[in-house]
Amino acid sequence: MANIRSAEKQRRQAEKHKERNRAGKSRLRTALKKSRTAVDEGTSDDKTLSTAFSEIDKAAKRGVIKKNTANRYKARLSAAKKRAAK
Repeated sequence: MANIRSAEKQRRQAEKHKERNRAGKSRLRTALKKSRTAVDEGTSDDKTLSTAFSEIDKAAKRGVIKKNTANRYKARLSAAKKRAAK
């Protein structure tokens, strides 16, 4: 248990950040799963991918995932959609 006020504040902030990151990661995973299943089933449209791209960008902006990871996710989704369209 922290005895110093600044350490106590840092602990409270860390808990808030952890909760926020966990929620963001969950939102991201849900969007990715929905878009991947839509691509696999052949029912993907531009809106589905747009929603997924938006969630990926938000997660990257907030620091939940890194920028290159976000770009990789988007590239793989786009490639999967192109393969499914053939």
